[in-house]
Amino acid sequence: METLENDVVELQFDLGTFEGFNFRTQSAIERILSADEVLTWDHDKDGEAEFWPSGDSPGVALIFKGQTSVTASELKDLDRLLGELGGDSTENYLRIHVAQDHCSGNLATFSNRDIEDQDAQFYTGNSFIDLRREAAFELFELYYPDEYAVWEKSHCDGLIFDEDRFLDSPCFSTEELAFGDEKVLIVSPQ
Repeated sequence: METLENDVVELQFDLGTFEGFNFRTQSAIERILSADEVLTWDHDKDGEAEFWPSGDSPGVALIFKGQTSVTASELKDLDRLLGELGGDSTENYLRIHVAQDHCSGNLATFSNRDIEDQDAQFYTGNSFIDLRREAAFELFELYYPDEYAVWEKSHCDGLIFDEDRFLDSPCFSTEELAFGDEKVLIVSPQ
């Protein structure tokens, strides 16, 4: 991030666009604002306002889902954290989301170490059914290699591996998300 003359921070990453409501005029802000415009909004001059993601950035929408508004400091914290993680990739947004759900704290208190310590697996594709199948077999092999080897070599027709029962067991926490056009399955060991 680069500091400008009037102490405004310039964002490293494109955090999408935002809609807003101006309390002075008691109306919606008639144009879509960039994240940089949200940072530089002068509440004294332009009117007290609140902002929320317009939805064009699935990562930003995921991080701020459930919030009624987003502050400039939250945008700065997200931008800082993405920089510490090495960029604004889909995986980094998902990692931050997992940290928000599983750790106490917020963007201001998270560091890259908090995010990197999360033990979550991400599966992306077009179908949750296919993603769950892929995840179940991969995690079965990873966590139970001996049992997986026996199961894989078995020629017994009655020996069935139920992917859903495996993933829905108390050993894992799963979350299914629509991330733009992609489907994402997040699996975290408990």
